[in-house]
Amino acid sequence: MHDTATHSDTKGKYFWVWGALLVLTAIEVVLGYRQVFEPVRMLEVLIILSVIKSALIVGYFMHLKFEKALMRWLLMASVVACFIIMYFFFFPDAGRVHDLGVKWIGQ
Repeated sequence: MHDTATHSDTKGKYFWVWGALLVLTAIEVVLGYRQVFEPVRMLEVLIILSVIKSALIVGYFMHLKFEKALMRWLLMASVVACFIIMYFFFFPDAGRVHDLGVKWIGQ
C-alpha cells in the first residue's frame, strides 16, 4: 500500500498562487519605498504579508496542503516556537537601539 499524497490541483491553481505571490511582493515593495507608515507599523504590515506569502509557498509549492493534519500541526508548532525564540533575542536589541537615539527615515 502506497502512502503518497494524491491531489488533483491543476496548473492553473499554481499560476493563481504565483500571481498572488507577485502581487503581495509588489505591495511590499511599494510600501517599502513610499514609507506610508511609521517604522513599527510598517514592520508589522510587512511581517503579516510575509507570513501570508510563506503560507502560500509552503502550502502549495511544498505541497504541505496535502499532508496529514499531524504534519501540518507539527510544522506550525515549530514555526511558532521559532518566532517566540526570535522575539526574546531580537526585540530586546531593538529596544537598545531605540534607547541610543537612532533616528529613522522621516523623523
